Amino acid sequence: MINPHKTGLALGGTIAAWHLLWSLLVLAGWAQFVIDRVFRLHFITPPYTVGQFSLVLAVGLIVVTFVTGYVVGWAFSVIWNRMSE
Repeated sequence: MINPHKTGLALGGTIAAWHLLWSLLVLAGWAQFVIDRVFRLHFITPPYTVGQFSLVLAVGLIVVTFVTGYVVGWAFSVIWNRMSE
């Protein structure tokens, strides 16, 4: 059995941490370099320009990704537990 709450926290926390890192890259001014390199590694001409850092948007991004990750992790574990009964 998988604990839905712990799975949700683990997935939500992981995804939120990834987006916290992205927000810190934007704040430091390194995000454009990173996103350009990632696109070029995939043989794609970089189509986006990273905007200026906003604390409100950064917090919103982290909260939304945590909640989304939590819900997906919780739902996955509930489905997994029901299918393994």
